[in-house]
Amino acid sequence: MGTFHADKGELHGITVVVETHGPEVYVGRCDEERSDGIVLLDADRHVDGEGGRSNAEYLVRAAKFGVFPNHRMLLVPRAEIASVRRLGDL
Repeated sequence: MGTFHADKGELHGITVVVETHGPEVYVGRCDEERSDGIVLLDADRHVDGEGGRSNAEYLVRAAKFGVFPNHRMLLVPRAEIASVRRLGDL
């Protein structure tokens, strides 16, 4: 269960996976869902094939060990988002 900030969305405080229409996938703690996108805190970005790992392989590792927060905060634009799900659901 996330924290109780009704104005920030039901995923506030939850670590999520944001898959895009492109080759990127993001993992981070959801701060807020806005009309222009989703703000993630302590997040990481992976591009399919980067480091020899597919997005699927990256997400399996992220679900098991977490991610290194390479970005303190980032905004994933709404137009790029294909899906959002909880990392714990993997």
